[in-house]
Amino acid sequence: MSPENPKHGVTLTQQENFCFEIQFGTGGPAWLGDESPPLGQDRGPTPAQLLVAAVSNCLADALYFALRKFNPTLEGALKAQGWAEIGRNPAGRLRVLEIRVTLHLPQEGAKYAHLDRILGQFEEFCTVGRSVAQGIPVRMTVVDAAGDVLKVV
Repeated sequence: MSPENPKHGVTLTQQENFCFEIQFGTGGPAWLGDESPPLGQDRGPTPAQLLVAAVSNCLADALYFALRKFNPTLEGALKAQGWAEIGRNPAGRLRVLEIRVTLHLPQEGAKYAHLDRILGQFEEFCTVGRSVAQGIPVRMTVVDAAGDVLKVV
């Protein structure tokens, strides 16, 4: 791989029709990316799903990092769910119109030190989410283990 920064690069090799093997510059196992029928065969995530996964993963990473800064002994697993709204632009082309992410804390909000401060700024440290949000609206909700909505952006 020879891009400027191979750590953040990928190489895609067509396997069949719309199915591509995706090799990551950091090594590790290859993934298959594919389109849904009728174009593809659902052999892997679609490009839109990969985009949503990247945004969701980055927001979860940023929240986890911020939580650990003030709560070094976190219990439970953070969970992120992401969705893309796909629709047509004014020219009639399919586009990702919006990305929505819900982050689920593993405990009730009261169990976290400095939660207001964390919730007030963590998403600003999400490189992918903030970059994508320059062109696609990214809506985010943070919910605690009791189901209380702690933040909506």
